[in-house]
Amino acid sequence: MLAINTIGKSFGGLIALNNVSFRVDGGSISALIGPNGAGKTTLLNIISGIFPPDIGKISFSGTTISDLPATKIARAGISRTFQQVELFGDMTVLENVMVGRYSRTRSGFISSGLRLPFVRKEERETRDRSLGILDYIGLRSRKDELASNLPLGEQRILEIGRALATEPGLLLLDEPAAGLNIRETRSLGEMIVRLRNEKKITILLVEHDMDLVMRISDRIAVLNFGEVIADGTPLEVQKNQAVISAYLGTEE
Repeated sequence: MLAINTIGKSFGGLIALNNVSFRVDGGSISALIGPNGAGKTTLLNIISGIFPPDIGKISFSGTTISDLPATKIARAGISRTFQQVELFGDMTVLENVMVGRYSRTRSGFISSGLRLPFVRKEERETRDRSLGILDYIGLRSRKDELASNLPLGEQRILEIGRALATEPGLLLLDEPAAGLNIRETRSLGEMIVRLRNEKKITILLVEHDMDLVMRISDRIAVLNFGEVIADGTPLEVQKNQAVISAYLGTEE
């Protein structure tokens, strides 16, 4: 589904990514791991169109997307969450999910201002679909709460709900378990697996919680200093000496 080919990115004199290549198969849960500063979030930013790559190409379902803006990449079927929760805190839980439906609506500024019949119909459909998503992620009872009032665990789930509203084929999760306790992390893992199994959404997550990564991932790519040092099954990655050295260091 996603092919990342020889991607390079620098910021000034700092090489963030160097010749990065790997793939994400459709219907899989794939993880991108590595020490802090390895370039993981930079790569997600490039996939989602926030940054352009300096070199290389990214293909999604056979179409090159590395030269597209973020809005077109979202419409193509790639959605994401962020390392720091990026919700609209002064909007309700329901309104946050409804915002995610924007990329799937046809109403423009003029037609919305005139309140044409198809606009009203689209608004009803948007609300109904958004309520259905809240049912699915377990936040229906919180629909009228301000997003800023939710505890962190529920904010992270809501951000996933907003991403689901765009009807993605590929969902990018940037450290979704950050700040969560053991119970919340286990519940999150179960939701990610459900999204793959029930919604048929392909997942690529960046995560530091190795227990979560090893438990739910089909395949793992490891970045270190902007380069891929391993790519394989969880068991293969666990036994890889380059990965062990990157995380634990080596004796002199």
